[in-house]
Amino acid sequence: MSSHVVPDRYRYAAVPHVMVDDADAALGFYREAFGARELFRVPGPEGGVMHAEFAVGESVVMVGDAGGVLTTPSAGGGPSVGLHVFVEDVDALCRRAVGAGAEQLQPPTDMFHGDRTAILRDPSGHVWIFLTHQEDPSAEEVLRRAAGLPSGTGHHA
Repeated sequence: MSSHVVPDRYRYAAVPHVMVDDADAALGFYREAFGARELFRVPGPEGGVMHAEFAVGESVVMVGDAGGVLTTPSAGGGPSVGLHVFVEDVDALCRRAVGAGAEQLQPPTDMFHGDRTAILRDPSGHVWIFLTHQEDPSAEEVLRRAAGLPSGTGHHA
């Protein structure tokens, strides 16, 4: 595996990433209804929530405003949940999966959050987000990168 250790909260699980129409409202509901604890939030470029993580008990769930390859359950026409799985070598896995019939939606790409990420759709239509952990940027650095700001801008989200 890479020299960086996968965060414990992701190590032994496929982490669901649910898409909703209003992630901020959904997070409020999960907090009130399930006692969820918000762990992390990346604002969207035009407001809203690009990505957030919350925990119910020790289980982590990712949530974000719908868009891209994932939609909401009420919108129909596409999957509303993607499964994040950390693997040792995302490039090799992607080659093998495409060879077996998966559709590549995003080739392996170094991402702002410190992981090399590929997005695939299986023949049943499910979206899989495979990641190889590469670095451990601080929360501030992830937010700066997500906003597309150069280093040293002093930007705080």
